[in-house]
Order: sequence, then C-alpha cells, then structure tokens
Amino acid sequence: MDRQRELEEVQEAMRQAKDRRMFERYQAVYLFLSGYKRYEIAQILDRHAETVGIYIATYQKNGLSGLAIGHSSGKPPKLSPTQKAVLVETISTKVPADVGFPARYNWTLALAVAFVQNEWGISYSLRGMSTVLHHLGLSYTRPTYTLEKADPEKQRTFREDTFPKLKKLLNEEIAHLLFEDESMIRDYQAIQRTWFLKGRQRIIPTFGKHKGVKLLGILNYETGDILCTEEERYDAGVFLAFLHKVLAYYPAGKIVMILDNARIHHAKLLHPFLQANRSRLELVFLPAYSPQLNLMEGLWKWLKESVIHNVFFPNVQKITLKVREFIRDISHRQEEIIDRLCVRL
Repeated sequence: MDRQRELEEVQEAMRQAKDRRMFERYQAVYLFLSGYKRYEIAQILDRHAETVGIYIATYQKNGLSGLAIGHSSGKPPKLSPTQKAVLVETISTKVPADVGFPARYNWTLALAVAFVQNEWGISYSLRGMSTVLHHLGLSYTRPTYTLEKADPEKQRTFREDTFPKLKKLLNEEIAHLLFEDESMIRDYQAIQRTWFLKGRQRIIPTFGKHKGVKLLGILNYETGDILCTEEERYDAGVFLAFLHKVLAYYPAGKIVMILDNARIHHAKLLHPFLQANRSRLELVFLPAYSPQLNLMEGLWKWLKESVIHNVFFPNVQKITLKVREFIRDISHRQEEIIDRLCVRL
C-alpha cells in the first residue's frame, strides 16, 4: 500500500472513531505517516514518546486493526529465563538513558515495553508488562537516598563485628548501650501522601519563614528508654552539657554511646571530660556517612511522620509543645520502641 493510500485509510478511521483513545492512536499514526517525528507527535498528543512508539510499532506490525483497544495478535512470546534475568538486571541497576532512551531516568511500564521490543522484538501491552515485572519481583516504588561517600566495608564491619561484640558485653562490662543523635524539627517539615477527599488536595498554610526546635537525644538499645533535650544551638559546649545530663540520668554503670562523626562530637573541649570519666563513658563512632546505622535516626523519622508532616505551625512554641507531647507519649511505650527501632540491628 502506498503512503497516500495509507494516509487516506487512517484519516477515514479517524473520522469514524467514536472513542477518544482510538482517535488518538489513529492520529499518532497519521502524523507519523505525514512525516512527523515521534517526539513531535508526543508533544502534540501530550503523551510519552515511548507510548507513541508503541502505537506506531503496533500499526506497522498489525495494521489499523492492531490498534484496537483490547486487540491481541495472540499470546505474546514468553521471555526466556536469560531474557528475564537481563530485564531484571537492567531495571534494577541501570536507568533508561543507559540503554538507549535519551533523557529518561525513571523506569515506566511504557519504557519497559519499549526496551523489551527493542532488545528481543517481543511485544507486550502495558498491563502485560506490569504482570511480567511483578512476577519477576519488581514493583513500582519510591526510591530512597544513600550517601555516595559511605564505605560499605566499614558499614558491614560495624553490623557484623563491632555492634555484636558490644551487645555481648551488655549487663557485664556494659550497663547501658545508647545511640545518640541531633535533629532539627522545623515548623514545615515536608508534604507527604495522606488520605483526603477524592479529587481534592489538603491545603497546608505556610508563612514562608521556617523555624524549628533543635533536639539532642539518646535511645537505650536494651530498654527502649529515651532522653531528649531542647537546645538553642549545636556546638561543643551544648554537647558537653548533654553528656553531663546523660551521666546524671544513668548514675551507675558503664555507658557506651554510639554516635556519628559530627564535628562537635570530636571537639577538643570534650577531651578532659571524657578522660576524667573514661571508666563511666565510652564513645563509639559509626562509620562515616552511615545514618541508617544510628537507631536515633529512626526515632526522628517517627517523630516527623507523626507530628510534623502535612502540618504547619505558626510559631516555635507550638512545635515544641507537639514534640514534647510525642516524646512523653512514646516514653510510656518502651516495648513498641524496641520492636520498631531496636530489632533492625
């Protein structure tokens, strides 16, 4: 069939289309046959270029009938075990731009379909690809961050050697095994997903000036006990005063405190105090850039999720009251603290 005849056929299909989605598919093909590039068609239709590519590839393989919604040209060929392994490895270790999709850095079903089509000539619908990916142990999830400078070997050593040794000394040479950390609780912490009326969004008022409360805290690994103080600033003097409070809070027994490598934790101002109290207090520093190993980070996350997210506080006093209320509440739920925060190490 010559190009003009094809154009006329597609144009007729557009005229007869009663479904908006079918009209869009025919229109994509019509524009392609008229000389438009895929990315130009995507801009016109406000669709991903990969989706447009699927429409065109389907037309070229099966003609106009192949574009019909619900059309199946037969059961798609199954991916071989090797192809499945390649698909999982590609999606889990690479971004689309690494495998031929310029300026695409997040995997979507359309991109997965296009990748499989490009690599092996196997066609899937979006729904079919969703089923395949779920069967392969993949899911559509929100990524999380990791610190690139972290040393995995040092982290492994802490998990598998340093910390297990400390736990074995509990109730013998060590009376209290604590995790310490600082956190700034701001009046406008973050917008997070929440249940609300369908088709509407919860409105969070803000004045655009964000203040907060500075906290220092410790978590007792064995008992789930917590101690938090509110501070005006973070410096070596404040941290030294906090260490005095910790010793007063635990008046007897050896304390081992696990903490990060913040500058105030290594300040020269601390040295005389640590030397004078070396039989009572020992600081154990986490590997650099390893917040996931500090159990206090979990408590701060819990606090922010419960009190701060999706809420705006007009002044610092109200933030402070809510933070105190949260700390007071969970202080009576030590078993829950242990189950939620302490069992992961």
